[in-house]
Amino acid sequence: MNRFDFTPYRRTTVGFDRLFDLLENQARISQGDNYPPFNIERSSEDDYRITLAVAGFKPDEIEIIAQQNLLVVTGRKAAETESRGNFLHIGIANRNFERRFELADFVRVQDANLEDGLLVIDLVREVPEAMKPKKIMINGAPKLAVVESAGADSQANVGSDSKAA
Repeated sequence: MNRFDFTPYRRTTVGFDRLFDLLENQARISQGDNYPPFNIERSSEDDYRITLAVAGFKPDEIEIIAQQNLLVVTGRKAAETESRGNFLHIGIANRNFERRFELADFVRVQDANLEDGLLVIDLVREVPEAMKPKKIMINGAPKLAVVESAGADSQANVGSDSKAA
């Protein structure tokens, strides 16, 4: 198991404790069980997609729970009571699973579809307006505004005054 030392980063950063804890916990927890296989893709700046290969599972056997900063996908196969014969080789893993994905702040599940043995979960990051970057003016200086009609009115008044003289 690879061990990373985040001490130099912890000394020079403020407020990233959760990130470093996440990385250290993930390294500790990783079990080596890669079932079911999955892909994570980024389709745009704020859109993500997780695709899990869940062949043999029906929609009612899969549960998706989205909590704050955590997405849990669980698959539970119903116990089959009837025997279909003696298997010479079992290569299709129809076993129960639980997959956990840590989500960043403001990432929410938008949609989930199961088709052709692939579970596709679409995620979107929606940063609230209050959290978006804003430019702060120094000393509270007012912003300059463009006045469109004042220049035209003053030109008209100047022209009429010169004609009257």
